[in-house]
Amino acid sequence: MSSVMLLLISIAVFVIAYVTYGSYLAKSWGVDPKRKTPAYEMEDGVDYVPAKRAVLLGHHFSSIAGAGPINGPIQAAVFGWIPVFLWIVIGGIFFGAVQDFSSLFASIRHKGKSLGEIIEVNISHRTKLCFTVFAWLVLILVVAAFADIVAGTFAGFNAEGGTVAANGSVATASTLFIPLAVGFGLFNRRSNHLLVNTIVGVALLVVCIGIGLACPVYLTKTTWLIVVFVYIFVASVAPVWILLQPRDYLNSFLLYFMIIASAVGILFTNPSMELQGFTGWNSSIGSMFPFLFVTVACGAISGFHSLISSGTTSKQISSEGDAKAIGYGSMLIECVLAVIALIAVGSASMDSWAGMTPPQVFAFGISSMLGKIGFPEHTATTILMLAISAFALTSLDTATRLGRFLFQEMFATKKDGSPSILSNMYVATLVTIGAAALLTVAGYTRIWALFGACNQLVAVPAFLAVACWLKRQGRKHSMFYIPMFFMLVTSGSALVLKFISNTKLLIAGQGTAIVEGLQCGLIVPILVLVVILAIDGFKVLFGSTSKPAETEA
Repeated sequence: MSSVMLLLISIAVFVIAYVTYGSYLAKSWGVDPKRKTPAYEMEDGVDYVPAKRAVLLGHHFSSIAGAGPINGPIQAAVFGWIPVFLWIVIGGIFFGAVQDFSSLFASIRHKGKSLGEIIEVNISHRTKLCFTVFAWLVLILVVAAFADIVAGTFAGFNAEGGTVAANGSVATASTLFIPLAVGFGLFNRRSNHLLVNTIVGVALLVVCIGIGLACPVYLTKTTWLIVVFVYIFVASVAPVWILLQPRDYLNSFLLYFMIIASAVGILFTNPSMELQGFTGWNSSIGSMFPFLFVTVACGAISGFHSLISSGTTSKQISSEGDAKAIGYGSMLIECVLAVIALIAVGSASMDSWAGMTPPQVFAFGISSMLGKIGFPEHTATTILMLAISAFALTSLDTATRLGRFLFQEMFATKKDGSPSILSNMYVATLVTIGAAALLTVAGYTRIWALFGACNQLVAVPAFLAVACWLKRQGRKHSMFYIPMFFMLVTSGSALVLKFISNTKLLIAGQGTAIVEGLQCGLIVPILVLVVILAIDGFKVLFGSTSKPAETEA
């Protein structure tokens, strides 16, 4: 199979879907560009901050992409490229993009409130409490997985003790991005010349990359894990305009460059898909159902996206008219990246990538294509690894902020009405990061299947919440039924199978309490909570309820 044809077919299908199905959804739900958004109604200079469309698109896309659309398809490639490709396209159009768009729009109409608050308004208070605990547990997995991935892309030494030049350069450049983002945020806040500011910011971004190539920093993975956790603590409590928003915006240009450069490499070299189209129903990661659908993860649908849409993006969007591009469009761009990742791993046999991590497979696969058309391979590898770490780091600091929000919601006040110490932003952030740090002991490769299943499971209450709200508004909501039930069955099945396999390892003495035991300790409450969520939501969605239909909160 020609990789060029695979890429062009996917892009054409995604463009058609955006123009047709995306517009149909906007019309069905009543998107109104003239309506005032929460960013203006509740502007506070910290979380509610109006952002220009281009800036917010960069922030949102950087936050939702993470390492998922690269790691997932590459790991799922053990099933062959055909099932992975089909799930990316079908899942992205009818599952992932629908979830992202709808959760963003619903949050806008609920004054920028989180998904948990939307559930409380449209289902019940108990359901909201269950969701808040459930989502917080999932975010711990997100932070743990992405922190390990980021530290891995920074680690200056390999298993044999030798230095890794590309990782050292990535570490230097990524570190320099932070003060650059702060400076850009401060300057841009006092200037309305976004284009000029962007040109200067991107030029300085290139300078950071050049310094990184010339002056790599070599530290151990453990050291970088500590640095990463300190960074995300600061990023979680700082105002969004000074670090999170400008960093994600500037990084988005690096990410767009990665996608464009990868596409150019594919178009000019047109490598054939050496990977088999279909390898069988069973693989090293389990059976195709359900593990294909939870391993691809962010490349087709990610429940984490709904938390970002309703947690940070909805508080910054300047017009409802931008919701389709930012919600539906960003997810389709991520699907294109997932297809590129599939082509990267498919450009050689699976044996060729033995011993490499998915980011390395992606970077070396694409850089080898670029090398054939004259681009220096070492430079290409470094920039690609840098972009991957930027993806993961932007998702990481956003996930930490969301985890902080949810933890604060759980402990907002004591029974006597006084503020709880656990609702303090610094305490909430420390607890969230501390819990995630325990899970990093296992490493992302050991928790990816668990992360994928739990991550996809978040999509179920996301679909439920929006469907119940739209039902109360008398608008179409049947487009959520198939995605909602499918993700409930696949993700739930994956968690049950993971629990059984972990239990067998523990009984046989081959598992440990800190890895398999801790995972089982997370799986049980997550399954219980999602069952309660589903039952409560289905009563509202498919039954007659005496609760009066509510307008937007």
